[in-house]
Amino acid sequence: MAVGQNIRGYADAVRHRLRGGEAARRGLRVGERGPLLVILGLVVIWLVFQGLNANFLSPRNLSDLSVDIAATGLVAVGIVFVLLIGEIDLSVGSVSGLAGAAFAVLNVYLGMPEWLAIVVAVVAGTAVGAVHGFFFARVGVPAFVVTLAGLLAWNGLTLYLLGASGTINIDEGGLVAALTSLYFSGGIIAYGLAAGGTAGYFLAAQRSRRRRRDAGMPYRPLAEIGVRTGVLAVLTFATAHVLLRFQGVPLALLIFLAVVVGSDLLLRRTRSGRKVFAVGGGVEAARRAGVDVARVRIAMFMVSGTLAAVGGLFVASGLTSASPTTARAAGSGMLLINAVAAAVIGGTSMFGGRGSAWSALLGALVIQSIASGMALLGIQDAVQFMVTGGVLLAAVAADSLTRRAARARVPTRRSSRSGRDAMLH
Repeated sequence: MAVGQNIRGYADAVRHRLRGGEAARRGLRVGERGPLLVILGLVVIWLVFQGLNANFLSPRNLSDLSVDIAATGLVAVGIVFVLLIGEIDLSVGSVSGLAGAAFAVLNVYLGMPEWLAIVVAVVAGTAVGAVHGFFFARVGVPAFVVTLAGLLAWNGLTLYLLGASGTINIDEGGLVAALTSLYFSGGIIAYGLAAGGTAGYFLAAQRSRRRRRDAGMPYRPLAEIGVRTGVLAVLTFATAHVLLRFQGVPLALLIFLAVVVGSDLLLRRTRSGRKVFAVGGGVEAARRAGVDVARVRIAMFMVSGTLAAVGGLFVASGLTSASPTTARAAGSGMLLINAVAAAVIGGTSMFGGRGSAWSALLGALVIQSIASGMALLGIQDAVQFMVTGGVLLAAVAADSLTRRAARARVPTRRSSRSGRDAMLH
């Protein structure tokens, strides 16, 4: 295949993606329009709030924003895994509260070493996810009902562990507190991470380009890879520079980014990840293709429970305490709402089969940017909730309309063929 033909083929695929068309038959990923629109929306949000308050893009506020997105973003990554199979987990807020309470009780009241209490709290979240997945995948109870029951039950257990009016303060110099209070102020670390991330992207893109070229598939031109790498370099080095102007690179941001990158590699580069997309694209087709659907479903709820527990530890870290008040807040759904909104606003489809871990990062940035900007302007929470709800509705509506338009343009294929394509690509 000539270079010119490859470039023209790639250009055609890009046009299909921007119109919401089906480009998978050309061997390229689809659904890239959503993230682009989210990024543009995020830029607009930042410009509007900066125009209303000059402190919005200050190093201090951006540093605080980078820490604030960690808890919601980690829970949102777990939600992404569940949404990819076309389901929902309503229990993540309660599981987060339970993890924080379990850690506090074990460490403060029972004297368990902090590192061990962290492990137990996270494993408890994994076990909760396994219970939800079992009742859904093996017993046949709808995921909505199972996780709704979990929302109530785990929140009740959290309140029971903490007591009716007990607040447990955690060690402000301990491991959990350090999750949101530790910063790396060295320029070598900040700029080294920026350089490493940029180089890693370039090498991965080059490897993908060579594999597609050798397989006779359309691939990105080298010039485009160079442009993308340059844009990424500007963003990462600028971020490092801004963060260093305050206290440095926060540990919370590094952990969150590590989870996002690891989750993205798992979903896009492994056989297990392809099975997740296959189940989300069509359960019966995936089953005919040899996928153990029940096992995949249980695994996704376990991932959701695990990351919800990790997010709960970040919440406890930010508050340096666990209390019935925060537990009731989690059970009432604020963390759940923000996490689901972040995943969906970031580009993950609620209908399954489309999305990525990066959706959680983009969505969390949108949610927390709105919250941060309104806090700087002194706008009450009620308005923030209405704005967030409107943005979420718009994101879901856009996703629904895009899928409807794609179905109208693309001829219907046999479900078994779709399942095999999902496994192969």
